Amino acid sequence: MSKADHLLSILWMLQQRKRTAAELAESLELSVRSVYRYIDALCASGVPVIADAGPGGGFRLPEHFSASPLFFNAAERRALVQASAFAEGSGYPYVEALSGAIAKLKRYSNDEQLSQMERHERGVEMLHTPSTPLSHLLEELEVCTADGLTVQMEYRKGSGEAFSVRAIDPYGLVLWKGRWYLAGFCHQRQDIRSFRVDRIAGLERTGACFHRPPGFSAREFLLRSLLPGQDQETALIPVVIASGEEVLNDLCSHWLFGHSLEQRIPGEARFLLDEASLFGFAAYFLLPYGKSLTILEPAALKQKLAAIAAGISAHYTES
Repeated sequence: MSKADHLLSILWMLQQRKRTAAELAESLELSVRSVYRYIDALCASGVPVIADAGPGGGFRLPEHFSASPLFFNAAERRALVQASAFAEGSGYPYVEALSGAIAKLKRYSNDEQLSQMERHERGVEMLHTPSTPLSHLLEELEVCTADGLTVQMEYRKGSGEAFSVRAIDPYGLVLWKGRWYLAGFCHQRQDIRSFRVDRIAGLERTGACFHRPPGFSAREFLLRSLLPGQDQETALIPVVIASGEEVLNDLCSHWLFGHSLEQRIPGEARFLLDEASLFGFAAYFLLPYGKSLTILEPAALKQKLAAIAAGISAHYTES
């Protein structure tokens, strides 16, 4: 353990209860002399360690010190252990470090705190879609984003396409629908673009640096590129769907339909979609709902769904 880890460990242990130098030394596998050095270092840094002499003595902290921001309250401890469940399996590149932090938090918590954390930890679990391990790429991209370092990457735009080499200023990473995306300035296109991280075959630093635009949000950039109506010249088509509240709630919670909702009344919802989204994506999304919903308009969307269903029927009839 580093000096910082030892200092923090002593603080956590004293926060639980009074300890003697011998107890601290035994728990941390240190010499008593080293414990006294660390106690002196804590005092020099402003931590009010109280030394009680005589039988029953030892080191302790004032009662008010437990409320210091250095320590976490019950709600904060619960949030930390549950947040680690969301990170696990998402591809987050620092899961090992996060697990180490949670283990350290548990190690220096008293029995009541530990029991409470474990109860809340068991209460939240996640099912993550299996994906290609990307930790090495995500970690490097995150570092280059934070430090403003330009990278050169080998990138494939789609399945079967050849790799292209391009220089990118990485502005930020976004996790969306189980996939990681990079938003950044593409030197080849001279514009900000988004890239799927799982399509990056190679990555290396160029030695150049950049400054990210103030206030830039990779999340907002990706969202704007997906939502209809961002192009002022693109006309939006009204889509009116009738169904029960459960189906309409499901539609309105979807990333595309939820952001394009114009009006919602009992049994009916009206959306505004651009033509590309409507016929290239929305029609296929609505198909699995079958007879549980009715498309009132536009007629072209009804025809599109009928054609898709007929094509599927013909495919399986022929086979």
